[in-house]
Amino acid sequence: MEVSVVTTALNDREQLRSCLDALATERPGEVVVVNGPSTDGTTGMIRERDDVDVLVEIDERNVNVARNAGLDRTSGDAIAFLNPSLTVREGWLGAIVDSFAAHDVGAVAGPSHRQLRGGVSTETTETRTIRGRTVTYFNGGNVAFRRSTMEAIDGFDESLETGGARDAAHRLAATGHDVRWVPEMAVTRSTAADGGSTDRDWRWRYRGLTYRLVKNYGPHPTVPYRIVRHAVSDAAGSFVDVARGDARPTSWLGNGRDVVTGIGRGAVDGLRARYRDRTPRRNPRGWSSRADRAVRVYDRR
Repeated sequence: MEVSVVTTALNDREQLRSCLDALATERPGEVVVVNGPSTDGTTGMIRERDDVDVLVEIDERNVNVARNAGLDRTSGDAIAFLNPSLTVREGWLGAIVDSFAAHDVGAVAGPSHRQLRGGVSTETTETRTIRGRTVTYFNGGNVAFRRSTMEAIDGFDESLETGGARDAAHRLAATGHDVRWVPEMAVTRSTAADGGSTDRDWRWRYRGLTYRLVKNYGPHPTVPYRIVRHAVSDAAGSFVDVARGDARPTSWLGNGRDVVTGIGRGAVDGLRARYRDRTPRRNPRGWSSRADRAVRVYDRR
């Protein structure tokens, strides 16, 4: 089985360099990097390497658009997606190939080991049962799909800026494709790779949550129940910050307004998407919906 690896980058030059260095030791069938719109010299760094087969330049800041743009340029029997802030461990590629050979599953996913001062923390598998479906969630930056599976769910939903992997997990369950957790398919994330602000954009978070639940499950009682449960939990956590003096009451109220706005927008968009694509894949803005993602392509194959 030939495995194509797609990694998406946006001003991640140094992290991407480490990611590609580790990936080169695994010798995948082909490596596709989707870049853009970066301004940190990522393009030059990639073009100087001889281990990247295809460089795709895009002008949209949407990881799901980038993933689909990478899919456009792959030719492997399986497609793996790798976040540039992650470095693969020895045996990563072999774990993908062996798992697909031994098990009739649509996708395989592995854990991220995070280096901490006191040791290492590791992700574990997460599953939920929603309306009779067993949904196995995965990290969108460390997952591999059979090509036929990607075709069945039509790639990633470009209506989402966040939560694209969780949406794909719902659609995999709806189309009868299992996800297998493979501990040997491990990657490492350093604490430095996390960086940046921990503030959340509550409007987009709840727009994404509501959109994918409404789109995939319709106006069922479980949908508002799960949304309200998330909202109550987040509101309680934010209120604790206010009580401690770490946040202002006005910011707590403002976040609540953003949550309500996001829920309303997500519900409308989710119902519209559900109407537009009534098949189990539920993906009206998926991989096959357009062919104009790339601004420029450098193909060395």
